[in-house]
Amino acid sequence: MRMIVLFDLPMVSSAEKRAYSRFHRFLLNDGYDMLQFSVYGRIINGRDAEQKHLQRLQVNLPPEGSIRLLTVTEKQFAAMQLLLGKPKIQEKNVNAEQFLLF
Repeated sequence: MRMIVLFDLPMVSSAEKRAYSRFHRFLLNDGYDMLQFSVYGRIINGRDAEQKHLQRLQVNLPPEGSIRLLTVTEKQFAAMQLLLGKPKIQEKNVNAEQFLLF
């Protein structure tokens, strides 16, 4: 399964920029990979891990902005179509078939 975090955060004032930077660092330190700007995803192992990472996200939310969380299966994630651009290295290395081997 994958958790995908999508967000829009205000970055006008210096406090808002700090909050964005702090949230961005939290996502990277918690194992999320940047799929594209403001879209991060991580692999999780079941519903228990989903709840654990959801709680971590809720503790580290910035005070303002819009943040959405979407959890999908590996098969659904692998079926995602890339309409423009190239997949990132992280997407090339781990696909649904490789994930099933573990």
